Amino acid sequence: MFNFKSMKDWVMVVQNKIENLHNELQKWKSHLQFIEGEMSFIQKLLNSYVFEPRTPNLFERLEQFKQEFLESKKEKELLKKQIRRHESHLGGIFECTSEICDVSYYEKHNKLQNRILNYLDDYLNLKNKVYSYAGSVLKRRKPVD
Repeated sequence: MFNFKSMKDWVMVVQNKIENLHNELQKWKSHLQFIEGEMSFIQKLLNSYVFEPRTPNLFERLEQFKQEFLESKKEKELLKKQIRRHESHLGGIFECTSEICDVSYYEKHNKLQNRILNYLDDYLNLKNKVYSYAGSVLKRRKPVD
């Protein structure tokens, strides 16, 4: 248990904890917001006519990527809801009078952090697959005579 000299010291420590957690939540929200913009671009790319039409299994691969992006988008929306819910409970740390309450919030925070990090890894892998594939099957412009 912490030993504070005054209530003011305790309040400052709690405010610092809350500020750090809040900053981390804002960073996660920012990453997910950026991904939304990327997803919009990639989905437009996948629905465009910039790919070489004679590519074997082109339609199937594009449909597979579209499906994977749809699943990733659903997961992202779920994470955004969980972040909002988690953020709404952040002020409750001030009301925590026991260390158990404080620890419980941090455990939930760490679990959410792991889910976010796993999602970001999965999304980056998916994006890399799409870019690698798309780069290999883009239409080549015919040279002008």
